[in-house]
Amino acid sequence: MRKNIEVTMDQIETSTPWSAGHRAKQDGAAREWGRLVGLILLGSLLLPGCGKTEVVDANPTVTVQVDAAENGTIQRKVHADAILFPLDQAAIVPKVTAPVSKFYVDRGTKVRAGQLLAELENEDLMGSSQASQGDYQQADAAYQSAVQKAQQDLTLSKQQLDAAQRHYDSAQNLLKEGAAAQKDVDDAAVALTQAKIAYETAQKQLDLKAAEAGVISAKGKSANAQAQLSYTKVVSPIDGVVTDRPVYPGETAPSGSPIITVMNVSQVVAKTHVSQQEAAQMKVGDPAIVSTPEVPEAKGKVTLVSPALDPNSTTVEVWVQVPNPQGTLKPGASAKVDIVTETVANAIVAPATALLTGSDGSTSVMLLNTDNKVSRKKVKVGIRDAGNMQVLDGLKKGDRIVTVGAFVLDRMDEDDLPKTTIQVQAPQGVQLEEDENP
Repeated sequence: MRKNIEVTMDQIETSTPWSAGHRAKQDGAAREWGRLVGLILLGSLLLPGCGKTEVVDANPTVTVQVDAAENGTIQRKVHADAILFPLDQAAIVPKVTAPVSKFYVDRGTKVRAGQLLAELENEDLMGSSQASQGDYQQADAAYQSAVQKAQQDLTLSKQQLDAAQRHYDSAQNLLKEGAAAQKDVDDAAVALTQAKIAYETAQKQLDLKAAEAGVISAKGKSANAQAQLSYTKVVSPIDGVVTDRPVYPGETAPSGSPIITVMNVSQVVAKTHVSQQEAAQMKVGDPAIVSTPEVPEAKGKVTLVSPALDPNSTTVEVWVQVPNPQGTLKPGASAKVDIVTETVANAIVAPATALLTGSDGSTSVMLLNTDNKVSRKKVKVGIRDAGNMQVLDGLKKGDRIVTVGAFVLDRMDEDDLPKTTIQVQAPQGVQLEEDENP
């Protein structure tokens, strides 16, 4: 039956006009089918080996970079963001409300404490001051006149009292001698009593409290008027530089608003907030570094560690004061603060990139001996700073440790580490001593 079909197909191919092209297509399909069958057969031969374990190099090679532990000084630092403030600042608000008559300074002018900065219009206050000064002088003159008159009255009454006393004594003596009548003695006694009353009244009049109070009141009003007049002269309370002058001559500043701001920027204060744990390590006088984009490193010291927590953030405010003689540190700018809380000299210092931390929290490094054989060494770490770490236990000066490539070695089995071939590579830009002397 198949033979008949094949014959029939041949006959059909030879008997149709497109038989030659159709045969070419069939030949091409046959070749593709042959390739497919070959691939299937090859796969069937290779398939049994897929379950076998991959062969691993018995002596793997790992390229690393190394560094040595050294004796050095390392510092514990607290890093924080801060805002710069002036050492001192005065936003000067006039005590009287009046238009500005004249300014004597501009923004950027350096001023001294007590220097006149501006004057306000004061004609009305000057008139009030003169009037109250006149009232005071008038009250004082009246008081002095009253005092003088009272003293005169007292002197006169004292003289009259003394005369009345002498006349009374004389009348009594004459009465005893019979040269005077009793009536004369009685008249002298009445006159003496009147003189005493007059003297006592003069003494009371000398106590011019009412007149004195009037003088004091007038003096106070005069002083108040003088003070109001003096308030129209605006002076600087501090040394510094004028940083703001928001009004112009002729304008009246809103009540309670400053007309001039003076800042002392000879030093700046970097104010930051740190955690309670970090603040516990700090004390006033600790050295610090303040940095901004314009000033990469400015040395200062801690001047305040707040004794109380910020109730909103539960952090502690810390101030770092920095000299600013050139004025390059600008109040209001953001800054980075590094506060040194501890300095350890002659410590074992190693690169922190060499440190490996296990899942159980243990710390170790990959130690390389003189034969470039690697082993894991457990270490105890102390201070970490600027890419370095203090090794409290586990290393000594000169020990070579793997920095780059340590994580590759960390993933290997411990039994494979001694068999690993270590190829030491110099850091970029540094040539190894072996390469210099081939």
